[in-house]
Amino acid sequence: MSKKLTSRAEDYSKWYNELVVKADMAENSAVRGCMVIKPYGFAIWEKIQSELDRMFKETGHQNAYFPLFVPKSLFEAEEKNAEGFAKECAIVTHYRLQNDPDNKGKLRVDPEAKLEEELVVRPTSEAIIWNTYKGWIQSYRDLPILVNQWANVVRWEMRTRLFLRTAEFLWQEGHTAHATETEAIKEAELMNNVYATFVENFMAIPVVKGIKTESERFAGAVETYCIEALMQDGKALQAGTSHFLGQNFAKAFDVKFANKEGKQDYVWATSWGVSTRLMGALIMTHSDDNGLVLPPNLAPNQVVIVPIYKSEEQFEAISKLADIIIGELRSKGVSVKYDNRDTVRPGAKFAQHELQGVPLRIAIGPKDLENGTVELARRDTLTKEVIAIDDLTSKVVGLMDEIQNTLYSKALQYRDSHITEVDNFETFKQVLETKGGFISAHWDGTAETENKIKELTKATIRCIPMDSKLEEGICVYSGNPSKQRVLFAKAY
Repeated sequence: MSKKLTSRAEDYSKWYNELVVKADMAENSAVRGCMVIKPYGFAIWEKIQSELDRMFKETGHQNAYFPLFVPKSLFEAEEKNAEGFAKECAIVTHYRLQNDPDNKGKLRVDPEAKLEEELVVRPTSEAIIWNTYKGWIQSYRDLPILVNQWANVVRWEMRTRLFLRTAEFLWQEGHTAHATETEAIKEAELMNNVYATFVENFMAIPVVKGIKTESERFAGAVETYCIEALMQDGKALQAGTSHFLGQNFAKAFDVKFANKEGKQDYVWATSWGVSTRLMGALIMTHSDDNGLVLPPNLAPNQVVIVPIYKSEEQFEAISKLADIIIGELRSKGVSVKYDNRDTVRPGAKFAQHELQGVPLRIAIGPKDLENGTVELARRDTLTKEVIAIDDLTSKVVGLMDEIQNTLYSKALQYRDSHITEVDNFETFKQVLETKGGFISAHWDGTAETENKIKELTKATIRCIPMDSKLEEGICVYSGNPSKQRVLFAKAY
């Protein structure tokens, strides 16, 4: 299969789909809308998972696991949540198959094995978790509950794309319970900040922290906090959300506690999550027409060493040097792979590691052994230089931070140059079609205007930025008074 990708300028969507497959990250499965995450792609997800899990635990959270199946009656208990996810739900109605007597080797649903109550395959876990919390909480002494779970969920999407939107995907979902409204709001804001810190520091993606409008909120939430990122094609991507749920789920599942005054009150709640959609954000923020570009903080292999030799004697000598380099780099916390496959030529190895976004590549040949040097290639800039072996470790360690910071700065420059203030609807439409990116514009605060703009342009309000200052203005569409600017964009 050819490794050459369709260029981003020619067809961005096709480029993305080809890159995911050719870089050996994921592929479509036999199940409509579901994907197989291949080892290289899953290694990146494991790095994401590992760092986030550490950050969650540092903020006092613990991991647990709750059932995949939710009784339909529980799912319906919180009306807004049920309505919000109804069209995406998969339902289990029977529990057994039987042989079809008319078609040997075929199976059919056993009509006698119908479930007494249908089960929803979780699209999100608030219902089953809050039904569980009812048995855990009696007093303020039982609070707060700070729980996270790493799981899969099913949302029966009709239009799917690897990592960005699939019928089943992996994610984490935090579900916390609190004694006061203030504490719950503080938790929701904290976790949104944790997401922003992770995405910026590890994924090298700048984000805008904000609040969703009422029509864009999570179903059942009082407030939804979010982080929004901008992809290379000028479309926005919601990278994470954190929800203040108020007492909605506590009331739906009758979760009360005795407060310090001995009075009964409903518990205050939050939920928050990110998913394998982050993989799509990582790809679309940094990668180029040659393949993936991975920030060192999330690369499965930060360095790959490729030997170039003609004889077994040369290979052994190069391998001895490679072992020394690997030991020194690993002692400094750098992950290294020695690509000593004898079934693949060096040029093909270079192409593969470039396609898979390995941040640094070291090539060692017979002349390097003689000269005490190696060739060091950067994936982000596609530049090469000859480095003395004695200087290699310090050079590589320094480049880890430099590449990470360079990728972030490049993405930040693109993002900031694609935030455009507009004051009338004609300019709004022109910028959206010719430049893209975030459009900062006044909005009158009504769902009617929000929906009309979406209908006419396919742009949605991505968020009301947390740092947005109050300023009197005129709504970009209706001409009615407005108190602040919000960010619009077309989005994934």
